[in-house]
Amino acid sequence: MTTTTALHLAQARAFHALHHNGSVLTLANAWDVASARLVEQAGGAAVATTSAGVAWSLGAADGDRLARDRALDLIGRVVAAVDVPVSADIESGFGSDPAGVAETIQGVLAAGAVGVNIEDACYRTSSPLRPVEDQTRRIAAARAVADNAGIPLYVNARIDTYLRQVGEPDTRIAATIERARAYLAAGASGVFVPGVVDPDTISALVAAIPAPVNIMAGPGAPSVAELGKLGVARVSVGSAIAQAAYGVVRRATRELLSTGGYGELAGALDYGEVNALLAHDGSDTNR
Repeated sequence: MTTTTALHLAQARAFHALHHNGSVLTLANAWDVASARLVEQAGGAAVATTSAGVAWSLGAADGDRLARDRALDLIGRVVAAVDVPVSADIESGFGSDPAGVAETIQGVLAAGAVGVNIEDACYRTSSPLRPVEDQTRRIAAARAVADNAGIPLYVNARIDTYLRQVGEPDTRIAATIERARAYLAAGASGVFVPGVVDPDTISALVAAIPAPVNIMAGPGAPSVAELGKLGVARVSVGSAIAQAAYGVVRRATRELLSTGGYGELAGALDYGEVNALLAHDGSDTNR
């Protein structure tokens, strides 16, 4: 086993353990090398990317519109820039079929990431979600590639029943649980249910899903501590931090152009501090 493979395996095992140690794995999602370095510097136990933030930063819309090679290149650069485990949001797998998802996972592993989010949303058809059978085949393909590589990739199966408001509200818990159990049987490691913030619903999902549950939090959602009490194992914020950063761009620009003021720039990081983040951008072979 090479040193690189041994490190990859150790990080994959460590990332799995972060979901089972009795505390909430809290992930501030990054979208480029600088944001990933800031997350690590602030004490993040791992870095998880946001597909929306990544796509936007590369000039594409979210929702299966970013080219696979550009996404994989970004993942590799983030992995090279930080020392903590990296989980990559790969949207629905950057492939039209299970074979395409398998190719993406090969690229993810080659980049050094130890986890992925795979969503069941469907953007190119009239149906908002993929059929369960289709999605289970895609997850199984991802698991097979990781198993063949000997890396325990953490496959976080994202279920978009709530985020995309699929079906009548009173049917969504049962539909989510059905999908969760099918995806776990296909090889998923955990389940991600974005779009749900109601404590009773979260509690019901946690009780019925026999794996770590990831909730997407933000303004209006229970705090991380409250989610932990509900049994949630993982909390992430999706594209919210990237959106907040773009919000600063708009507010600062409008202020500059309208009043000539600079108040929105208060609280900005020091130039030298940001520049130093990129001293190790993957080109330093000693890192």
